[in-house]
Amino acid sequence: MAACFIVRAQVADSVVKSEFDRWYQEEHLPDARKAFNAQRAWRGWSELDRSLHYAIYEFDDVAGARAIQGSDALKGLVAEFDRVWGDKVKRSRDVVEVIQTIGA
Repeated sequence: MAACFIVRAQVADSVVKSEFDRWYQEEHLPDARKAFNAQRAWRGWSELDRSLHYAIYEFDDVAGARAIQGSDALKGLVAEFDRVWGDKVKRSRDVVEVIQTIGA
């Protein structure tokens, strides 16, 4: 079944948020989708905590999503993220295997 690689970023400073949003939209999400060879990628801001940003990358299976961890692609993107944002944005990553879907 499908799997997702999910990046959760906390952008606590509202001044940084608009620039982060622009950068992620125009540069990082397209670059990451291509580097990861993900089927699809999407992102959004939490409605419960407006400082939380999620980026989700979809793969055919959990092996594809797991392969991101430790990959050269991830290392390069992390280095670029750290160069641009330093300690202004905290983030974590997870792999979620889809075990059930209902509907289209």
